[in-house]
Amino acid sequence: MGLFVYEQKLSWPFSIVSAGSGVLTGVTLSYWIGYRLGRPFIVRYGHRVHLTEARIDKLTLWFEKYGAKLLFVAYFIPGVRHITGYFCGVTRMPFRRYALFAYTGAIFWVGLFISLGKVLGPKWELYHATVNRYMIIFGIASALVTGLIYVYGKYKRQVVEALMQLLTHGVRRFHSFGKVRLLLLASFAVFVLFFSLMLGVIQDFLAQEFGQFDEIASFLVTASFGPSWSGWMHAFEKLGTLYLYGPVLVLSALWIMLHSKERRLDLTLLVWVVVGAELLDEILRAVFHRPGPVAAGVQLFNTFPSEETLISLTVCGFSAFLLLRYYHFRYIRVPLVLGAILICLAVGVSRIYFGVQYPSDVFAGYVFGGAWVSLHVMLLEVLRKLRAIGD
Repeated sequence: MGLFVYEQKLSWPFSIVSAGSGVLTGVTLSYWIGYRLGRPFIVRYGHRVHLTEARIDKLTLWFEKYGAKLLFVAYFIPGVRHITGYFCGVTRMPFRRYALFAYTGAIFWVGLFISLGKVLGPKWELYHATVNRYMIIFGIASALVTGLIYVYGKYKRQVVEALMQLLTHGVRRFHSFGKVRLLLLASFAVFVLFFSLMLGVIQDFLAQEFGQFDEIASFLVTASFGPSWSGWMHAFEKLGTLYLYGPVLVLSALWIMLHSKERRLDLTLLVWVVVGAELLDEILRAVFHRPGPVAAGVQLFNTFPSEETLISLTVCGFSAFLLLRYYHFRYIRVPLVLGAILICLAVGVSRIYFGVQYPSDVFAGYVFGGAWVSLHVMLLEVLRKLRAIGD
């Protein structure tokens, strides 16, 4: 259907509405079939597929706890999406709750794949296997994140205490950190995530496995942003230069001078994080020494990782942290974080759009920058608290 949309044989909104209606009808029927047949049907015939009553009890308990959260990501896991509706009906999950998650996931899934077909067009078959693989990875990652959020919400105290014990080996009096412990825990988790991604990126680089990823990502960017976006992309490109960094760093420094009780420490870390990120990027690009794309007939070199995305994430990320650290008005936090994310994404998209860096260069810049920022957020909070303890 997405291919027909690409060929302008079908309307894009109408295709999403019609396909979505079919999927919604299917998931609704599967729920009510499971609801009407109920547990007796499963008990009577389930043994034929090794579904014993004891397993039904465990499955029922599991679905009561996690079923609703699984519904959204189940569409990205082949096989799983076909049975969730039945078991939600069998376990008597309230239909409103079921519909909220199942319908949202269905519309998102249908809209995503039709849109991919519209963008990829005849190249869909070429990229189909790779796209499916990334969708499965996305689904599994979403399920893991959902599970972690649930576990943390239910066992928050135990999880925090367990992770804090790991950190006390490096900081003797860590339990005196009070509210800072949650911030340290969050920054530590983010650092572990980016560090893991960093190892994966390095492994893929050494194995030269970026080819298909670069091809697909470049095609998606050029297909999504046509020539009419050229002006916007030039503006996005400037966001990765001193046109943005200068005012942001000056604003952050003034904010520290006005609100911080540890001005010297905060200013020192701000300068070091930015200067250190520049040094880190120079070292990384010299070590990997990757030949970049050919732009305007000129062969580019040392584009891995992207300097622009690494520095933009470093400057925007650490500055946003410092601003939020001393600003407690909650309604500004979400816009500030979203603004920093959108700026960093815009910088990366512009590099791909103009063909001066590979998508893998851009992604690597985000990963290395994220690891660098999260590491120094932890360092800043530990140093701040140690100085307070020393005083």
